[in-house]
Amino acid sequence: MHEFEKNVQSTRNDAIDSGVAFVVSFVFFAVIFTIPTVIDFITR
Repeated sequence: MHEFEKNVQSTRNDAIDSGVAFVVSFVFFAVIFTIPTVIDFITR
């Protein structure tokens, strides 16, 4: 076993981190899409 396998920095589950990153990026792009749509709706 290698040294880095014995001394891990983080024991958190990677799936949780991936899920959080997916949700955050989805919300970011949804907001980027929603702002111009709202502005277009208001200016009509």
